[in-house]
Amino acid sequence: MTEARAHKRTTVERATDQFLRVLRERNASAHTIKAYAGDLENFANYVGLRDWKHIDHIAVRGFLSHLYEKGLSKPSVARSLAAVRSLYRWLAQEGVVEQNPAKLVSTPKLPKKLPRVPTIEEMNTVLDGDMPEIAAFPERDRMLLELLYGCGIRNSELIGINLDDIRTSAEAILIRGKGKKERYVPFGGSAVVALSAYLPARQKLLAEKKKITPALLINQRGGRLTVRSVGRIVKRIAVAKGLSPDVHPHTLRHAFGTHMLEEGADLRAIQEMLGHERLSTTQRYTQLSMKHVLAVYDQTHPRAK
Repeated sequence: MTEARAHKRTTVERATDQFLRVLRERNASAHTIKAYAGDLENFANYVGLRDWKHIDHIAVRGFLSHLYEKGLSKPSVARSLAAVRSLYRWLAQEGVVEQNPAKLVSTPKLPKKLPRVPTIEEMNTVLDGDMPEIAAFPERDRMLLELLYGCGIRNSELIGINLDDIRTSAEAILIRGKGKKERYVPFGGSAVVALSAYLPARQKLLAEKKKITPALLINQRGGRLTVRSVGRIVKRIAVAKGLSPDVHPHTLRHAFGTHMLEEGADLRAIQEMLGHERLSTTQRYTQLSMKHVLAVYDQTHPRAK
């Protein structure tokens, strides 16, 4: 039965299976693979038995209309279109198709929502003074916050740091970013202080649990911290220190980029530290910073009132 069902898989379903396999081989994040799998399954169901010759831009547009009818939001529909475009891009590389009909379909217009970034003062409130009582492992939690905000790294990059990646003499950390790209990120004085407090506590916990791990940041069982745990820790401490409950690890990365720009850092240096492939991605921080500048102008300039 299973074998018969496997033979009946449609052209699009078979291509999706191969495409997802390639993404796994390229070490794409589990979140990306899961999202693509769901979006492309919907697309395969919509086009049914049609082959590539019979799927044009009108069919792709019809697929988007079908998603709207099902009640999907604009961001979800935009994500589905991006998944279909990615599938076609891969098919073109493989020589299966010559054109990408999804390219001819315009992306749904999304409202430009810029993240609310904590101010420099708010970040200092979080990092100065003792960790709140709610912090389960205060030395580690301070280390974690210092790295997210002090280095502007992604949550997935943070949990991937090993003890050997810290070059104390060079005051830098080796970070493994998207697509296995490596970069060195400066390691500030506050992070050095946090590290010197954390390392003995880490060593003590590992000795108690009789564990050995290369991971820098560990949980209370002596294993490597997960992305989800980091999210929970950041939110818990941020709220305890008076910040908004919608603060998550990526908020601290945004804060890093915005505050560096506000303090006069060069956009290309910020791009390098954040590990952005395109400068246009880094330029979002100009928008955030400009918003801040305009707000200050409105509040303080006598001719603005």
